Amino acid sequence: MPTFQQARQFLLDNRTNYDAAVKGFQWPAPVPFNWALDWFDAELARAADSKDRCALWIVDAATGQESRHTFAELSVRSNQVANWLRGLGIKRGDHVLVVLNNVAPLWEIMLAAMKLGVVVIPATTLLTSEELADRVERGRARMIIAGEDQAEKCKGLSRDGVTFVTTSGARLDGWLPLAEAYKAPTTFTPDGPTRAEDPLLLYFTSGTTAKPKLVRHSHRSYPVGSLSTMYWLGLQPGDVHVNISSPGWAKHAWSTFFAPWNAGATVLMVNQAPFNAKGLLGVLERCKVTTFCAPPTVWRLMIQEDLRSYKLSLREVCGAGEPLNPEVISQVQDAWGLTIRDGYGQTETTAQIANSPGQPVKAGSMGRPMPGYRVRLLDPDDKEAKEGEVCLVLGADRPAGLMQGYADASGKLTGADGEVYRTGDVASVDSDGYLTFVGRADDVFKSSDYRISPFELESVLIEHEAVAEAAIVPSPDEIRLSVPKAFVLLTASTPPTRDTAASILKYCNTRLAPFKRIRRLEFVTELPKTISGKIRRTQLRKVEYEGAAPEVTRGIEFHEKDVLGG
Repeated sequence: MPTFQQARQFLLDNRTNYDAAVKGFQWPAPVPFNWALDWFDAELARAADSKDRCALWIVDAATGQESRHTFAELSVRSNQVANWLRGLGIKRGDHVLVVLNNVAPLWEIMLAAMKLGVVVIPATTLLTSEELADRVERGRARMIIAGEDQAEKCKGLSRDGVTFVTTSGARLDGWLPLAEAYKAPTTFTPDGPTRAEDPLLLYFTSGTTAKPKLVRHSHRSYPVGSLSTMYWLGLQPGDVHVNISSPGWAKHAWSTFFAPWNAGATVLMVNQAPFNAKGLLGVLERCKVTTFCAPPTVWRLMIQEDLRSYKLSLREVCGAGEPLNPEVISQVQDAWGLTIRDGYGQTETTAQIANSPGQPVKAGSMGRPMPGYRVRLLDPDDKEAKEGEVCLVLGADRPAGLMQGYADASGKLTGADGEVYRTGDVASVDSDGYLTFVGRADDVFKSSDYRISPFELESVLIEHEAVAEAAIVPSPDEIRLSVPKAFVLLTASTPPTRDTAASILKYCNTRLAPFKRIRRLEFVTELPKTISGKIRRTQLRKVEYEGAAPEVTRGIEFHEKDVLGG
């Protein structure tokens, strides 16, 4: 088997030769390998042609303020953070919850954790206090690192055995300032080798149960596995890469950490609140961005601007999260002469299926299997099918980018063993091997690139005194692709009025993160069910996407923006 460096170079050399890349690629050997020490420090931060290159570039689109950090600088600063954390008693195998926006310490902490052998629990800053508490408890966190904006939400968290660290420049009671880390020694000595199977990341991801599942990745699966993501994005050394994704989500690790730095590219982060397409386009032009990846929501907002008026340096443009409609792809092609290339993967994997550089793109298709991934479509009887569940072949063909498994409270892993790994997504395949996404095998859906679990939202809904039963399904939305809609069966004494809708929506908004907000609500007199009594969400989906379903009794609908003015 090749080394990491050899496997990386092979993909760079065959960047536009898909057939050769798939045929000849081999994952690096699963030997002791610490990506932060053996690649970032040993190669990028020391090589003459890369050490002084900008590794991280953060731009505030509204103010124009920016900061730049070289590979050599980040190597030193992450050494200091690692030494400081070690001094606080954080050691190999400990779990650290990181709740930060796109600030430089986020990257320094990630590198430092890898050097120490610490397991990072990435979390979005949008989480509620209850969700943070869940991550501390089930994630067995020994430390929380967060910005000042999270302090209020963290007040109720248990401090038993948990250290609180803030990146804020202000003194916060009960919190240690990360600024102290930059007084620590600038050289770092690891306590021993890092094994390929040592845990590195623990992601909480929405599933079909009330609580998110814990996805565990190793020092091999995301760092090494992201070679496939590098290949899909078409990254090369010296590129300036922008990925639109929020910290705490797997795509952030994919395209703003591992993939670009596997290539030796610059990570450019564009901070905006709220998102502004014109401002983003201005940064892409001014900073001479060469590669760009964004979810469909962003692309749909961008094409509302005059794309032709921007003189861009883009070579590669990609989309991820959900298939892009042909109109968006066509408008970008007409304006820039570039074709948006879709890609597909999960929190559980790196990029597994995609349209790679230099290959024909078929409208609506998410592409073909990436180098190192063997994909089979299986029907419910485990037989090969032209339309079936996307499954990854394991055994000797197990992709490096696949998670170790779903971790339970004891740390036991499941879901990534056996002959195949089932993604839970259904796709069809054509005669050329191109796959097209059909839908979820379960009921999880995406809204603005965020995964939404219907069961999680329903669990909150039925806590309201007026709700007897409820079902959540995606409802089409021009900007967000889809938004959560609730079909609600009220208690007998509750009238289906605007005031009732407002009460339910207000209650849910206090219990759910903003990206999970229920945007539409329909009061019905009955919900379609199976013989065993399970709600048939499939029939409710048909109502939203096809306008009718014979098994569904329609009711009175209210929209959040009309009821609450949001």
